[in-house]
Amino acid sequence: MIKKMNKINSLIAALLLVPTLALAAGDHIKLDRAPINEEDHASLQRGARHFANYCLNCHSAAYMRYNRLQDIGLTEAQIRDNLVFTGVKVGELMRIAMDAKDAKNWFGATPPDLSVVARSRASADGSGADWLYTYLRGFYRDAERPTGWNNTVYANVGMPHALWELQGEQVLVERKVQGPGYMKTEMALKLDKPGQLTPAQYDEMVADLVNYMVFMAEPVRGNRKTIGMFVLMALGLLFVLVYALKKEYWKDVH
Repeated sequence: MIKKMNKINSLIAALLLVPTLALAAGDHIKLDRAPINEEDHASLQRGARHFANYCLNCHSAAYMRYNRLQDIGLTEAQIRDNLVFTGVKVGELMRIAMDAKDAKNWFGATPPDLSVVARSRASADGSGADWLYTYLRGFYRDAERPTGWNNTVYANVGMPHALWELQGEQVLVERKVQGPGYMKTEMALKLDKPGQLTPAQYDEMVADLVNYMVFMAEPVRGNRKTIGMFVLMALGLLFVLVYALKKEYWKDVH
């Protein structure tokens, strides 16, 4: 009976410890600030091109239509000639030709749809844009992983580094940091083999890509803000009129 109670107590302790460990692991993830500007149409257009060239092969954006790219300054002809590679119409959704079952067999899991990933990845540690910006710059070589890649933000990631030719190959270096009364180990990324872009150029490219993914997650955000501003202005004008009416109505009441 005592042994059985000890096992139960151990199980309860383990269940209580798992969330604690998960939170502790999440606390060590430092997200970099994504330098994005949703008003920069040139950046959004470059990001859309990067997304179509590097992401849309495996990941769909099934809640986004190609013609919404007109909102960032592209014409229908530019969209059709430069961003549509599957022969679909400009008004159709940004889907991929790869079958979901085949994708699961090849990668171990179906690549997720990226339509709203910039919103779904928002957390207390930072925005979804910060998460994506840090994630896309956090790949490093790991011989123990099936793909040969791992990620500092998403440990044991199943996705290979699709942009490695541009960024190059990074390795994870551990370093000891001595503090007052403690010793801790920090992980740092080091560029081992340069890619086609310099680190600064690669960061700018990722920023453009993340900027577009933020736009894609909520294409009407700009219109919503504009409408909200006009609504507030209308309410302010209405307040003035109502206040004047109130003074006129109550002026003879003592």
